[in-house]
Amino acid sequence: MSPIESQIQWFNWYALAFVIPITIIVAALLGWCIYRFRESRNPVPSRTSHNTLIEVIWTVAPVIILLFLAIPSFQLLTAQYNPPSEPELTIKATGYQWYWGYEYQPADGTEQAQAEPVSYESLPLSEEDREEAGKQDKGTYPHLLAVDNEVVVPVDTVIRLLSTSGDVIHAFAMPSMGVKVDAVPGRINESWFEATREGIFYGQCSELCGQAHYNMPIAIRVVSKEQYANWYAAASQDLENANAQLTAEIDSADGIAVAGR
Repeated sequence: MSPIESQIQWFNWYALAFVIPITIIVAALLGWCIYRFRESRNPVPSRTSHNTLIEVIWTVAPVIILLFLAIPSFQLLTAQYNPPSEPELTIKATGYQWYWGYEYQPADGTEQAQAEPVSYESLPLSEEDREEAGKQDKGTYPHLLAVDNEVVVPVDTVIRLLSTSGDVIHAFAMPSMGVKVDAVPGRINESWFEATREGIFYGQCSELCGQAHYNMPIAIRVVSKEQYANWYAAASQDLENANAQLTAEIDSADGIAVAGR
């Protein structure tokens, strides 16, 4: 769903290409040693203290393997904190027990920069409020993941994410976007993402933060740039009405795509 998430998936399979053969080789060697050097076959144990060739092999080989893992790992880590271009939008996410607050900071020169700032709170959606919010469909708005106000962002746009906390340590985690960053009181951590597909994507606070940690969801609604511009202009005046209009427009066009956590 994002360039960083794609790189994370690639590195996962790349690392497994090393992990699986190593696991098989070690298990095979262990089984062979158990069979070949068991007490019944070797009543007199070997007195060999070391073997220079083997010592060199099992020292050099892991170093080479670790280098092959470390280089792309550092490249991925660098990419996670260095967006490919100047972000067009900055969103500050503040964690509270147990909900999120969002503040939009459009880049200078954009159309949204001229409008009134948009900020709001995103609360977990209770079962009793589903009908009033028009979010009865649990396939689109899952239990314990749906919120009253999603984060609305434009597709194919580099977005800077600033995270902090107003009370205890939280963590803003959106796996489908390749984002997982701590929200620490008195500190602002920075990350970024770029959604490459429209739809609703869900995440959760991933730092144990108290009694209702299990129900502190994150919902990001990715829309077209035109829809986002219209939503932002309306949200700067009336957030509830802007969200209702956007939801109705997407629902009527049957344009919702839902991703897992």
